Amino acid sequence: MASNTSVGQKCPSPMKATSNGFFQGDNPLDYALPLAILQICLVVVLTRGLAVLLRPIRQPRVVAEIIGGILLGPSVLGRSKSYLEAIFPLKSLTVLDTLANLGLIFFLFLAGLEIDPKALRQTGKTALAIALAGIGLPFALGIGSSFLLRATISKGVNASAFLVFMGVALSITAFPVLARILAELKLLTTDVGRMAMSAAAVNDVAAWILLALAVALSGSNTSPVVSLWVFLSGCVFVICLALIVPPIFKWMARRCHEGEPVEEIYICATLAVVLAAGFVTDAIGIHAMFGAFVVGVLFPKEGPFAHALVEKVEDLVSGLFLPLYFVSSGLKTNIATIQGLQSWGLLALVIFTACFGKIIGTVVVSLCCKVPLRGALALGFLMNTKGLVELIVLNIGKDRKVLNDQTFAIMVLMALFTTFITTPVVMAVYKPARRKTDYKYRTIERKNSDAQLKILACFHSARNIPSMINLFEASRGVAKREGLSVYALHLMELSERSSAILMVHKARKNGLPFWSKGWRSDSDHVVVAFEAFQQLSQVTVRSMTSISSMADMHEDICSTAESKRAAIIILPFHKHQRVDGSFETTRTDFRWVNWRVLEHAPCSVGILVDRGLGGTTHVSASNVSYLITVLFFGGPDDCEALAYGARMAEHPGISLNIIRFVVELETIGEISTINMQENAGIETKSSAEEFLSRFRNLQKYDSVRYEEKAVQNVTEIIAAIRGADRSNLFLVGRMPEGELALALRRRSECPELGAVGSLLIAPDFSVTASVLVIQQYNGYTCPNLDPYMEEESPEKDSESS
Repeated sequence: MASNTSVGQKCPSPMKATSNGFFQGDNPLDYALPLAILQICLVVVLTRGLAVLLRPIRQPRVVAEIIGGILLGPSVLGRSKSYLEAIFPLKSLTVLDTLANLGLIFFLFLAGLEIDPKALRQTGKTALAIALAGIGLPFALGIGSSFLLRATISKGVNASAFLVFMGVALSITAFPVLARILAELKLLTTDVGRMAMSAAAVNDVAAWILLALAVALSGSNTSPVVSLWVFLSGCVFVICLALIVPPIFKWMARRCHEGEPVEEIYICATLAVVLAAGFVTDAIGIHAMFGAFVVGVLFPKEGPFAHALVEKVEDLVSGLFLPLYFVSSGLKTNIATIQGLQSWGLLALVIFTACFGKIIGTVVVSLCCKVPLRGALALGFLMNTKGLVELIVLNIGKDRKVLNDQTFAIMVLMALFTTFITTPVVMAVYKPARRKTDYKYRTIERKNSDAQLKILACFHSARNIPSMINLFEASRGVAKREGLSVYALHLMELSERSSAILMVHKARKNGLPFWSKGWRSDSDHVVVAFEAFQQLSQVTVRSMTSISSMADMHEDICSTAESKRAAIIILPFHKHQRVDGSFETTRTDFRWVNWRVLEHAPCSVGILVDRGLGGTTHVSASNVSYLITVLFFGGPDDCEALAYGARMAEHPGISLNIIRFVVELETIGEISTINMQENAGIETKSSAEEFLSRFRNLQKYDSVRYEEKAVQNVTEIIAAIRGADRSNLFLVGRMPEGELALALRRRSECPELGAVGSLLIAPDFSVTASVLVIQQYNGYTCPNLDPYMEEESPEKDSESS
């Protein structure tokens, strides 16, 4: 960087790799390795801290990284010469840039994985027209503004290269950043989201082609023949790579099987190919990242091979090395060079030109394609999103002496501004109306028992699948009914990792949440398990995937349940059973998801505590032999549990045991101390009798047994429940009513499971059956759980597990 150099300064001596330490008189900051470690730690802490600060306003992480790079550079902290000489001395910049570009090579390989050539060929006419408008008009305006810049602050630069660089810089749309913004705003399934993603993918590929042309034109040799040879050689390299590399990768992918570890030799070979491709493109005269990007595009997207490769590469690259590239850009960005009315006017002109070209071009074409005005405006601002590719263009231009310090600083601020405004503006102009679905059957308890039952079953991992499938088998009722329809919703967290963008790209084909419309992945063992169950039973199962942050996951669950007209949502408990029978917390975040679903669900909710219902495999209908026990105290939730149990009892392999607890008339125990006036909502005996009268008739079936237990205190309740220890599944209400339930409520340790559910999973309780805790939908939200959330903090929860 030129800001801390002086005329006539001697070249700094090369740095040695490691020091001997303080005690032998060495300063670690004078050596390459310890200084690089300090720089990486400083960069990671600052950028991650800024990302946390910007998260409430939903800014993508790239904004924090660009700001962090500017703060560390000469614009802010770099104003202190002592700081620059100590932390980012000139002699260390070669090492820093090498590490940054190495991370960039592998990140661009991962970015190439996001581009699916098959999906590009299927791009609709509307998205293609939007993409062309989003490239053409900004490119033309970029060329126009370049004449003004060359006449003022960029005199003497290579004219043809400067024109192309300015056009590319203004016409780029950041595909990964756009995917994250759409996912955060829940717009991936909307028409606007689909068109934006398709158009951005086309825009991304076009930008890379134009950038390759710009790099070819920006060489030190001004002869047009040399630039032509560079460009043609790049085209030949891409063609050769397309012919040679895909068969090799497909052969490797076929030898990698689902559920088995990928052999290390395949991972190393792929990474070596990426580096080799980068070396070839660099030798041709195009940046090494082009070769890595092309390899990523040609890499097969399906199967465990791609997933394993991304898992091994992305954390190190995205977490440590890539932020160095933003710092490298920040060290070249000196906002102080933008001085005077002319410079600030040029900055405003560049920002206006970039926004006008993208937004107006996109809006006009969108309106011609009959997109509503608000949707067209949202598309315009979404397509104006910049990101890492923008910085790559600017850095190459700076290194090739096409962009000087002042122009570079103006373009970086333009990229930062356009990306920063995207989320708030889109939130303001485009709010897709959530359709309120009005449907009849929001509970299992209903007058028409023959109506179809729709279940939304959520799961986090393959661990939940066997018990879920066995629960579906038990719930399917008899053939005379309209049947059972199940939506199996895989809950995935949207993280900052690029593999999350891969998931978004895959999910985009069918929506978010989506159900498969003919598309199946043979490697998806979860989908295969549901398909096998559907073929062996009379149950319709549709596999779905929800990709969202933990804070918003409950919204996806509730909106999906409403759109699919589900009668009940089945959620997995946030703890799973160890081999010794004790419970271990999977993730505390899942507990908050369950709580929020209980509060906002548009239908009944069940939380399944899985203790291996039917074992670890799917039990066929002919082999089902379960004893299911309903513990009935009173209240709507218990009535819902009993209605579910009555449906299960119709299965020929299931026996149903209904235990109703009543208070003995001469009670002198703790139950008699309940103040009935303070608990006016307690269900009376007559209402419970009215509901139970419909189920006493089930006793004519040999598979149903009804009994009443007269108890005096909690000890007798516990003893009665322990007497049913041969059960495979307990069905209980989350908030039972009555004197007995109030006495038990004092012992509730898991509010989301209620008093009885907490008792059944207590460590000192001998029962080892699975438990399904049910909350009936009543048209209102459930009681506010915030007090419980304060009492049961995540730290306390993890300690208790």
